[in-house]
Amino acid sequence: MHRRVYLLCIALLSTLVLASACEPSFHQTTVEPAKTATAPVSTPSPSPTATAIPSPTPTPVAPAHYTSQIILQGVGRPDDLAFDQNGRMLFSDEINGTISRINVDGSVTVLLHDVAGPEGMVVLPDGTILFAEQKTNRIVSLAPGATIPRVLRTLPGTPSTATCKDGVDGIAFDPTTRTLIVPDSPIGNVYRLSLDGKTLTLLASGITRPVGATVDKQGTIYIADECGGAIWTISPAGKTTRIGGFSMPDDVLLDGSGNLLVIDLEPSIHALIRYNLATGKREVLAQQGFIEPQGLALDPQSNIYVSDDYANLIIKFRPA
Repeated sequence: MHRRVYLLCIALLSTLVLASACEPSFHQTTVEPAKTATAPVSTPSPSPTATAIPSPTPTPVAPAHYTSQIILQGVGRPDDLAFDQNGRMLFSDEINGTISRINVDGSVTVLLHDVAGPEGMVVLPDGTILFAEQKTNRIVSLAPGATIPRVLRTLPGTPSTATCKDGVDGIAFDPTTRTLIVPDSPIGNVYRLSLDGKTLTLLASGITRPVGATVDKQGTIYIADECGGAIWTISPAGKTTRIGGFSMPDDVLLDGSGNLLVIDLEPSIHALIRYNLATGKREVLAQQGFIEPQGLALDPQSNIYVSDDYANLIIKFRPA
């Protein structure tokens, strides 16, 4: 996680919170896009090179407008997001060292206390939560009903307090191979990890600080390079492609309509951006009220969820 929060942003948040106190907790507004255990099995790959990105197959048109709704406010410091096997939202809190669940009635249940800094999460069909620990640079597993996680793998990188050298942040599930995609943030590598943690395969290297990840149905991997101002793609054949023009991308997610959703947490931007993979068009879907947006999630109804750990909220964006 890379934080640069200005006093002006804090003042803006204070005004936002005071205003929301006078409104119902589920406030709705219209949001429109801006105009404009064994040794690793490693297969090294060349450092990424910039090439043209291929156009995807035709997909449904994404919504043009959204309404917003705050679904959580003032509870911890929500960071990464995921849904459990029953469709309930989970959020990690690296600052307070917890993973929590938002229940159907809006209450919050803390599932885990972990001082090692939980970050990105993947939930398996049986309810097992696989997640990243930033302070230890490990991938761990939490079985349903358990309170103590089991270490799956300690990554090769060594986290530090140096700029852009924090430990692992986001992870993703690859449905084409049933493996985890793990950006080793401190050293700029991206790995494929078996679900039992035994096999670690190098997919790409030379990325400044890979953090968030997502995978499409064809197996193409998308990686947010937080300190490199770019999104990287890794094809199933291992070809890497750089998409520049971002500032501090932290999380990425495919919307199912040919677009990549990108969270850019640069203080002067702090926005949810939609990037069309075929045309290269960029739209700011949401920006106002954010201080340091972090996590992204998408439900089957194409509702987009964004967490902001400094604004202490999770917002749902529903297609209008």
